[in-house]
Amino acid sequence: MNTNFSFQQPLTLDNCDREPIHIPGLIQPHGFLLVVTVGDWKIVQASANTSVHLSMAAEQLIGQPIMSILGEKFAYTLTRFVASENPGYAVRREIKQVDLSSRKYQAIIHLHPPLCILEFEALTEEADIDFSYLNGMLSHMQQAATLLEFCQTAAAQIRLLTGFDRVMVYRFDEAYNGEVIAEARGNELEPFLGLHYPSTDIPRQARELYEKNWIRYIRDVAYTPVPVVPVENPFTNQPLDMSFAVLRSVSPIHIEYLKNMGVGASMSISVLKEGKLWGLFACHHYGPHTVSYQMRNTCEFLGRTFSIMLLEKEKLEEAAYHLRIRSVQNKLLEQMSHQENSLQGLLGEETSVMDLFDVGGAALCVDGAYHLLGNTPEIEEIKSLTSWLSAHSYQDVFYTHTLSSLNPDAQAYQDKASGLLAITLSKVQQEYLLWFRPEAVQTVTWAGNPAKVAEISEDGLRLSPRKSFQAWVQQVKGTALLWHPVEIRVVTELRNTIIDMILKIAGELKLRADLLMRLNNELEQSNNELDSFAYIASHDLKEPLRGIHNYSRFLLEDYTDKLDESGRSKLQTLVRLSTRMDELLDSLLHFSRVGRLDLNLKPTDLNQLLEEVLEELHLRIEQTAAKINIQPHFPVVDCDPIRVKEVFINLLTNALKYNDKPAKWIEIGWIETPPKTLVSPALPAAYTFYVRDNGIGIAAKHFENVFKIFKRLHTQDKFGGGTGAGLTIVRKIIERHNGKIWLDSVPGEGTTFYFTLT
Repeated sequence: MNTNFSFQQPLTLDNCDREPIHIPGLIQPHGFLLVVTVGDWKIVQASANTSVHLSMAAEQLIGQPIMSILGEKFAYTLTRFVASENPGYAVRREIKQVDLSSRKYQAIIHLHPPLCILEFEALTEEADIDFSYLNGMLSHMQQAATLLEFCQTAAAQIRLLTGFDRVMVYRFDEAYNGEVIAEARGNELEPFLGLHYPSTDIPRQARELYEKNWIRYIRDVAYTPVPVVPVENPFTNQPLDMSFAVLRSVSPIHIEYLKNMGVGASMSISVLKEGKLWGLFACHHYGPHTVSYQMRNTCEFLGRTFSIMLLEKEKLEEAAYHLRIRSVQNKLLEQMSHQENSLQGLLGEETSVMDLFDVGGAALCVDGAYHLLGNTPEIEEIKSLTSWLSAHSYQDVFYTHTLSSLNPDAQAYQDKASGLLAITLSKVQQEYLLWFRPEAVQTVTWAGNPAKVAEISEDGLRLSPRKSFQAWVQQVKGTALLWHPVEIRVVTELRNTIIDMILKIAGELKLRADLLMRLNNELEQSNNELDSFAYIASHDLKEPLRGIHNYSRFLLEDYTDKLDESGRSKLQTLVRLSTRMDELLDSLLHFSRVGRLDLNLKPTDLNQLLEEVLEELHLRIEQTAAKINIQPHFPVVDCDPIRVKEVFINLLTNALKYNDKPAKWIEIGWIETPPKTLVSPALPAAYTFYVRDNGIGIAAKHFENVFKIFKRLHTQDKFGGGTGAGLTIVRKIIERHNGKIWLDSVPGEGTTFYFTLT
């Protein structure tokens, strides 16, 4: 098997995800590598450059005991190290000095039972690390007042320590697009600060390696890779997994990328937040650059320390931001209390709702008037938007950073309002307070000329920072900066305060009674209309439909020999369509009932409920050969067990249906006190439940569409058909429990539906 990744197509920004970078079969030439089996300690693989370091060719080393090559002392140290470790885990140890021939080496031992990978780098003459200096560095970082100052301080300190020409702090967003948020560089270098890059610049498998391996170092970008002999490990019959190897050769795509940037050497230091990749320290040098293993270990220590301090810095910054918003909120409420028309206090000249957050514009829509602040859509566009909100938003607080993906009409003004945060003052009267955020590309600080075109060579696309920036621009079209959880929490409280203040200033119970009477009348009218609709759907429509269906079948049975093929086909189509119409009416009727029936809330053991669900779906599960994994010890919750069982049945049925994998699996689980990123602050919940599968997945642009009634993402005859009402009914049941449902999905990899019951 040839594990060296080669190109049969032009280099592009999106083919990196297919590259097996953890098994390149190659190393960088500034050291050598041996692979031995644990137990008999014989060499089974070696890098092809051992003749330079050990005066023996790789082929000669294969089968040799490690003691005969590296000496009894090293072999003793190796066996003692392995004996002291848990063989079920991959672990690493460094030996600062190993004498081989006439040279001294740094040895790095990686234990990956049943193998042990040994890497050797020639020691360089350098002064020992001054740990008092490190203490000073950490002190500078700790004293930074803001997150950006913290990042800038760390970048400057790492540049001083390592001698790189440029050190950047590169932060990922939720979609793994990157932004340079801090930079330390030589004065002669062009700044990269503020540049954005698409997620394809650092593909998924590279990000996974960054989470495993804190340091990635390239001494000389122009190096010639050294192959590992043999390519496949004879003990495992697989290419050698080099995920943790410090000498692992780098992706040729990444080398091409660095060369196009003029970079001669690089080093990356991972930054992890709660175990997930938050960003990187990206170190560039414009020529070969040696950084010793000891220095790289120091940088790893700094990266780990930075990661620990990062969480606290973000919390402090969030607290400061929250305090600033609260201060503005208090000023607004004070202005409202001094206005005859209290809502006019939100539009004050000294302080307005525009000052609450970093937004481009705001609008107050009350009493048929539209008060606009800043850069907003036109009044007619806002009228259309509030009508859309009234029809599609079921929450008192609505927010999105991709408005045009939910409301196609918003594409006309996405430069002003790709992001929308709205609080409902009166849904019936379509009265709202709105904040708008412009498209992200409108808010970026452009470093240099982002429109500079990258050169096209015979090999295809020549990547560059500018080309990546343009790719990012295309990727975030119609997307605004995310709304911060603190912002959502504050506007939720603001809405409640405004409503209370309006009612208080009204001052008379009669006004409240009139308001309640109006709402009750509107609700009664809606219920009457729903009753009428349900009656029509179940009687007036279904009765003639059954007649059409039955007479079509009679014609097929009694006159089939008198009809030609075309006639029979048309009658069969009529039978099929009438059956589908009947199913749609049943689904619509069921949906209307779900929204109106009283819930029978009682303590429910979800463990027992799930046993009943699996019993009902037993035949379907057996037919699909799906593996079902249920997390133990589900809690007891107050809910309507019949309705919640319907939720699980719907989600499991979809997970079984929309799965084309040979080996299907479904996981059902729960989370106690879910993260703020998963549950809206306005809807607190003690537990979050989920159903996860490895099915076909759902594109992000369809996350909201799947909950729309009769909205199917596939043709009627694909994946077993269906009416497209199941998830609509599921959401209605969960909302009746004052809960929330959302999903996370990767097309081709699977989907997870989360929901709460409060």
